[in-house]
Amino acid sequence: MCLVLLTLSAQMVSAGALYGINHTHWAINRFSVDGNPAIDVVGPYQRGGGGWGYTAPERWTPGMTVRVDWETGVAYSKDFPGFRDWLKYLEWEERVDAQTRKHSKLIAVPDYTGQDVCGMTVHFLPCEELQVTTSCFAYGNPHYPIKTPLELPEPTSCPQ
Repeated sequence: MCLVLLTLSAQMVSAGALYGINHTHWAINRFSVDGNPAIDVVGPYQRGGGGWGYTAPERWTPGMTVRVDWETGVAYSKDFPGFRDWLKYLEWEERVDAQTRKHSKLIAVPDYTGQDVCGMTVHFLPCEELQVTTSCFAYGNPHYPIKTPLELPEPTSCPQ
């Protein structure tokens, strides 16, 4: 059994956390990478996530992808009626749920050959676009590979 564990660990880089950086006005209610869930909601134009959940293969290979599943929804609701009037609450909940969307996308993993790998950070962009990195640097650090500004304008329409 020790030989099996050693063999498996020799094929994988150490596991790391999942983080999200949200460049949109929607909340990211939940997300996962290859089925491994992040913990926290990521608000509009915020960072979040956490959770121990991404283990990169020891070696990057051309064409390597991850599957990102996520759910977007309204970030806040100024018209929350409270719970006293249950019918009003249920109507409100229905309006909020109607704005919730589920998404799934395969995204290419950038080459991390010769670099330390520290989990995965997913950038959520307008039009259900994504960027990912395994960088150990924090977003905003000059060495962080993704330079996309946090607050991106929402386009009036998205390409099909």
